[in-house]
Amino acid sequence: MRRALEVAAAAGDDVPIGAVLLGPDEAELGAAHNERELTGDPTAHAEMLALRRAAGAGGWRLEHCTLVVTVEPCTMCAGAIVLARVGRVVFGAWEPKTGAAGSLWDMLRDRRLTHRPEVIAGVLEAEASALLRDFFRTHRQ
Repeated sequence: MRRALEVAAAAGDDVPIGAVLLGPDEAELGAAHNERELTGDPTAHAEMLALRRAAGAGGWRLEHCTLVVTVEPCTMCAGAIVLARVGRVVFGAWEPKTGAAGSLWDMLRDRRLTHRPEVIAGVLEAEASALLRDFFRTHRQ
């Protein structure tokens, strides 16, 4: 999670969310922060970019991998996580407005889906929340 927080801190004018995808041996396969403002792409969430980078390096089936993200994934990212068959998702801060890993929805553990990753929530939650709070305090007054 500390690596994901480092990645998030480099987001510039984008909302500071960071994601790191780790392989079964814990090697970093892909890392990204939000790039929606940078690229003008509404799908350029940290999780989506990290998944794309990891899949490009070794294939799209990521069942033995762990995605570490600073904030609870949204529905788009949760859908991509399920489709990529990520084995485990670890996140820091809860997102009660858009979260899809237990807050607003729980797509990642929906029994109707054929793949359900393990979910570990609240890791370094205070640090992840503080990063967002500080960003919004200075960017949206």
